Amino acid sequence: MGFARYFKAAFKNRWNLLALFGSLGFAVLSGVPDALVPLILAGELTYVGLLGANSKFQRYVDAQAAKASREQGTANADQTLQRLMSSLPDTMRQRFETLRRRCLELRQIAMELKDPGLVKSPGTVATLETDNPLEELQFAGLDRLLWIYLRLLFSQYALDRFLMRTSDDQIQKDILGLEIQLNGVPSNSEDPQQQKIRKTLEDNLATSKARLANLQKARDNREIVRLEIDRLENKIQSLSELAINRQEPDFISGQVDQVVTSMVQTEKTMNDLQFATGLEVNDEAVPELLRRETAMVK
Repeated sequence: MGFARYFKAAFKNRWNLLALFGSLGFAVLSGVPDALVPLILAGELTYVGLLGANSKFQRYVDAQAAKASREQGTANADQTLQRLMSSLPDTMRQRFETLRRRCLELRQIAMELKDPGLVKSPGTVATLETDNPLEELQFAGLDRLLWIYLRLLFSQYALDRFLMRTSDDQIQKDILGLEIQLNGVPSNSEDPQQQKIRKTLEDNLATSKARLANLQKARDNREIVRLEIDRLENKIQSLSELAINRQEPDFISGQVDQVVTSMVQTEKTMNDLQFATGLEVNDEAVPELLRRETAMVK
C-alpha cells in the first residue's frame, strides 16, 4: 500500500496525463485504434512502473507530501491563532503584544550586532526580512516561544472561566446532602428498590467527589500556568539583556533554542488541560508571528 502512492503520483503527473490522452486521441483519429491503443496502454504501464519505482521520484513525492502536511498544519495554526486572539480579553492581548515587541527588539539587536550597518535611527521601521537559513531558524525559535506564550494566556483565561462557573462550596453541599441520604438507606437491605436507590446515591456521590477533585486540579493547574507565563516573560527579557551584554548573535540563537527546549513540559501541561480549554496542541505547526507586521524599533 505504501508504494501504491508513488505509482499513483506517477500516473497523475500532468505531463504523463497530457502524453497519455494525446496518444489515445491520436490512436482514435488514426483509424486503427484497435492496434494502437493496446500498445499505448502497455507503454503507459511500463512508464508508470519505472517512474514509480525510481528512488529520486519517490523522494520527490515524499517531499511534496511533507510540504502539503506542513502547509495544512500552518493553516490550522493560523485559524487557531485567530480564534485565540478574538477570544482573549484586551488585557491579555496587550500583554501578548508587549512580549511580541520584546521579541522583535531582541531580533533587531541580533541583526545589528551581526551587521552594524543595519542600525537605524530612532523611529525607523525595521522589516526583519532575511534569506539566511540560520536566521530563519532564529525566527522560528522566537515564533515558537510566542506561540507557547499565547496558548498559555488562553489556557489561563479558559481556566479562569471554568473556575468562575464552578463553585466548590456548592459541590461540598451536594456531597454532604448525598452522604446524609446514603446513611438513611440500609446497606444490607434486600429490598430491590432500596438497593437501586443506594446504588444511584453512591454513583452520584462518587461523581460529586470527582468533580471536587477536578476543580482542585484545575485550580492547581491555573497556578502552574500563571507561573509559566511569568517565567517565559522573564526569559524573553533576560535574552534581550544578554543580547546587549554578550554581543554574540550565535549565543542569542543558542539561548532561544534552550528556552524552547525547556518549554516541552509546559506544552504537555497545556495538552493535559484540553478538557478545560478545548485547545488542541499541534507541536509542529507554528504560525508566523514576528513578521505579521513591521516593528518600530527605537
